[in-house]
Amino acid sequence: MHTVVRGVGALGVTALLLASATSCQGDGQATAEAAPTSPAAAGSASGLAAQQLDWHACPAPGPAQGGGAAAPAANWQCATLKAPLDHAQPDGKAIGLALIRSRATDEQHRIGSLLFNFGGPGASGVATLPALAATYASLNTRYDLVSFDPRGVGASDGVICLDDKAMDANAAADGTPQTPAGVKTLDENNAQFTAACEHHSGPVLPYVDTESAARDMDLMRQVLGDQKLFYFGISYGTQLGGVYAHLFPQHVGRVVLDSVVDPTKDPQQSALGQAQGFQLALEDFMKACATKDAGCPTGSGGAQGTATITALLQKLEQSPLPTSDGRQLTESLALNGIAGALYSQDTWPVLAAGLTEAMQQGTGNTLLQLSDGLLGRNQQGQYTNLNAANRAISCVDSRQRYSDQDVQQQLPQFRTASPVFGPFSAWGLTGCTGWPVPGKTDHPEVTAAGAAPILVVGTTGDPATPVEGAQAMAQQLGPGVGVTVTLQGEGHGGYNTGNPCLKRTVDAYLLNGTVPAGGTTCS
Repeated sequence: MHTVVRGVGALGVTALLLASATSCQGDGQATAEAAPTSPAAAGSASGLAAQQLDWHACPAPGPAQGGGAAAPAANWQCATLKAPLDHAQPDGKAIGLALIRSRATDEQHRIGSLLFNFGGPGASGVATLPALAATYASLNTRYDLVSFDPRGVGASDGVICLDDKAMDANAAADGTPQTPAGVKTLDENNAQFTAACEHHSGPVLPYVDTESAARDMDLMRQVLGDQKLFYFGISYGTQLGGVYAHLFPQHVGRVVLDSVVDPTKDPQQSALGQAQGFQLALEDFMKACATKDAGCPTGSGGAQGTATITALLQKLEQSPLPTSDGRQLTESLALNGIAGALYSQDTWPVLAAGLTEAMQQGTGNTLLQLSDGLLGRNQQGQYTNLNAANRAISCVDSRQRYSDQDVQQQLPQFRTASPVFGPFSAWGLTGCTGWPVPGKTDHPEVTAAGAAPILVVGTTGDPATPVEGAQAMAQQLGPGVGVTVTLQGEGHGGYNTGNPCLKRTVDAYLLNGTVPAGGTTCS
């Protein structure tokens, strides 16, 4: 499974944890007041909607959530929400969904709970939100900050597939086969991953879809006591938010969708768009590197720089580089490392150092560390369940299944889109082939007529969710609902770059209900 380039798997959490501050001079002007929404509890509730949450001190994150970190500070509380495994049978088997919150610091002016999803699909909100809390301090004044592990993720009946040793082998395996034997091996690796998921988590695989997660969020809204849902979705979290708005337009409060998955594209189109997005970000990195460093490992950038990187990758395919922990840096791991560094400008210097190390010293330590960060592997060799959940959610969401022949036909188009990432992205499409559960839709349905205005934020240099996705989402949400805000900059996760203009625009909307003019641009 190559989570960097799966159609839906934008892995927004990686970028957020590496978020950086950039400059802004904005022209976004508030033009309308959103109707204030009451934080009072919804009317009469029955069944699971009437449950009382047992908030308590949070434990340290478990291995499936990332592990290794200390328990959150005392201002954080955790609880478990009971939700139906199958929302079509609300009185049937229930599952537990892990929640975390930090109470509003200005209780007198509290608006309600602001629910976060950080992407993936497969990112643990319980582990991520405390790590990013400083970013949202202004919002924490009037909102309880709340996040959760979606069904199938982390502590919420997390999907289990390969063990850590098998994951190491799977991640290192050739993801760009060029011979029939290589294709056969890739197919066998996919089949092994699928069989492990079915063996360990078969009963839950049909129920980890995005629509079920959206219904979970409406249950959270009710149990948390809000008449409307206040929501901040990033990366895949934008797809989840769009599906929620479609299902419950009357319950939409103030909603922000940042770094948007294009709801109009199928997995093949999404993978092609990601390949183009990562290529654009790579070229921006190489240009900046050449400007700042006379010894930049990619030279003057452009076609020359791309050729330099493809030559390195071809060499790695034949002769992986040694690393200090005993693993080897393969082509696939290097590609993941390069892509992971492109999520944020903060890690561009690390990427330059990693490429220099590989090219000049013949070792792969830095690129391997970047790859591990993207794939959710800690220094003890333990993986989160990000990869397992990412595949399970993606495959149950999308009906499309791609054969080796389909990929072979598309390879020229993918190579044109990105000589570096194109083939890797194309072969990633076979990840759902043979999945034991059929996919549910061709495209996520996000039309939301009658919903309150939703802020849709795109960044021009976003590698994982190209800015065109924000425009498509706003159009699909419908007139008067989708309001676009564009950040001219680099990276994945606009608000979390710290851009003052964008932060001011989003905060005014979430805290005061001030809707910016559609088409507002920050730079």
